[in-house]
Amino acid sequence: MELKDQYKEVLKRLRATYTKTPQSFLKFDNVLELTIATVLSAQCTDKAVNKVTLVLFEKYKTAEDYMNADMIELKTIIRSTGFYNSKAKYLQGIGQKLVHEHNGEVPKDHDALMTLPGVSNKTANLVMAKGFGINIGVAVDTHVRRLAPRLGWTRETKNTSRIERDLNALINKKDYLDVNEFLILHGRALCGSKPKCNECPLNDTCPTGRNSLGKSPLPLT
Repeated sequence: MELKDQYKEVLKRLRATYTKTPQSFLKFDNVLELTIATVLSAQCTDKAVNKVTLVLFEKYKTAEDYMNADMIELKTIIRSTGFYNSKAKYLQGIGQKLVHEHNGEVPKDHDALMTLPGVSNKTANLVMAKGFGINIGVAVDTHVRRLAPRLGWTRETKNTSRIERDLNALINKKDYLDVNEFLILHGRALCGSKPKCNECPLNDTCPTGRNSLGKSPLPLT
């Protein structure tokens, strides 16, 4: 079976399985809010971030607001997201850089996003896709890093840059964001640290699932 055909079948089944918009994904109303929320989500659940941003986004609405934020107050608001000292510095630094270099607006450019404090390649990919509708690369988070090797899409299990490279080469650009989001949903539901292969809708096309159920792995080329 061609690997590209297998990935398309996997994505087709995941789209059919997870049909409702998840409430646990990050909530935002504009690109600045998306950027801030994604930075806060490092080492924190989306659900916890959404609880914090209900308060944060009411008080801080512009890049100038973050630039001029009282750090004690900002740290207090975001404390529950973890690593709040570093994250508060990131948020203020983002505000400063946006005001001084981008007229207060989040840049519509991946390389420029990567210069913002606290913004990783994963974050930049998500902001470009969700904020601007431009697919640059698959955002490799914990779930994507775990599921992609199980599905046979990469042999890499640790290095996120290499995993992204392999996924970007395999997957059509238009599917980059869906791959990220549907693998997250599937990782949360069935394919956790101990995958529930017997319940999985992919178990006849996933090499790990077939092996778990005692079936010969499909040759993927």
